Amino acid sequence: MPRVKRGTQHLKKRRKLLKQAKGFKWGRKNKVKLAKTAVTKAGANAYRGRKQKNRNRRAVWNTKINAAVRPHDYSYSRFINDLKKKDIVLNRKVLSELAEHHPEIMEKLINEVKG
Repeated sequence: MPRVKRGTQHLKKRRKLLKQAKGFKWGRKNKVKLAKTAVTKAGANAYRGRKQKNRNRRAVWNTKINAAVRPHDYSYSRFINDLKKKDIVLNRKVLSELAEHHPEIMEKLINEVKG
């Protein structure tokens, strides 16, 4: 049985890895052994970062909503609770947009919920 030479596949795999490591510092950009761990860790950090980004966005939305309801002697938690009780289904992203760009609509919504 003749042996199979995998030179092209081996090179292709290494080139792909080094392409992913482009822009890294020191030997991690051009040494395969170092690039492999760097790319793996970068991927893990990127995944974690995407989750943190969503968490941070939600926190900002909550802050904007809270800032909008405070002048009406209302707290964020009571406002969200009363929204749920009145069956008004608006997510935090939309509520924060209303609070930031359309304060008159937000004021009407607060008065509706306060009832």
